[in-house]
Amino acid sequence: MLIPLHGRRFLRIRLCLAVCRIFFTRLWPGAYRPPVRNMLRKRGCYTMRFIFIPRKKAGSLLSGFLLLLFAALPAALLFSPAALQAMGQESRLLPIYKVDTEKPLVGISFDASWGAEHSPEILDTLDEYGVKASFFLVNIWVEDYPELAREIAARGHEIGLHSVSHPHFSSLSPEEIRAELQENFALIQETTGYCPTLFRPPFGDYNEQVISQVLDCGFDCIQWSKDSLDWKDLSAEVICQRVLKDIHAGDILLFHNNGLHTAEALPLVLEGLAELGLQAAPVGEILLEGDCYVDSQGVQRRRHP
Repeated sequence: MLIPLHGRRFLRIRLCLAVCRIFFTRLWPGAYRPPVRNMLRKRGCYTMRFIFIPRKKAGSLLSGFLLLLFAALPAALLFSPAALQAMGQESRLLPIYKVDTEKPLVGISFDASWGAEHSPEILDTLDEYGVKASFFLVNIWVEDYPELAREIAARGHEIGLHSVSHPHFSSLSPEEIRAELQENFALIQETTGYCPTLFRPPFGDYNEQVISQVLDCGFDCIQWSKDSLDWKDLSAEVICQRVLKDIHAGDILLFHNNGLHTAEALPLVLEGLAELGLQAAPVGEILLEGDCYVDSQGVQRRRHP
């Protein structure tokens, strides 16, 4: 790595490229320490900060170096930390927990798998505030409340799949997963005339096989980033505080159609969102279109060229 200075005429070429300095510093860290550098100069050598090469060979060596540099550049970009991180973000299949969006929207959703006592009040409140929401319906609920399922569709709300019998999907075989999705879709379409495009796994339970089967069937798999825990019969004020704490555009809110205090909390939540400059919308409305991916945190992002 050292080139002697004795005996011939040399052309001094100073390489000002930071990449070269970094490379040779890592290769021989001590070469840039002043005592070592001074010792080498006394012996007729220079470190790689200045390169001394014969004039006749300068052109060919410089051309070779530039060729090597440009050949290595694509590989350096491909395997940069940012590129490796981006590749790693997509290595595991995940549902969508939230969306990276510039629109001041949050997705509001209600799971319906038991009861319907409070559902009419929820629908009336949504109408009063001019809000459309997403309702994820289980077959056993649709069979018990077909008129209410049709009312949800008639009022312009989005309907999503939530399974046939509310099982733990991670314990199902691929064939059973597909059967759940297909039968759930068929009943909702037959009952309401609505063709769902979204699916939410019961209990939020999933694995990569579940996500893969859902995507293969043409549905987006949806989770949530803000859980109201309304099924625990929390008060309306506590539900509102849980949902609005640190909320941002692109968050997905989870409620249940028959939570004890969900209908009471809903106006507080909608008014709180308005004060924060946010608007509730169906989950499908906040999803990104085009070339997108779900990162390692479950955030749907647009893929940038």
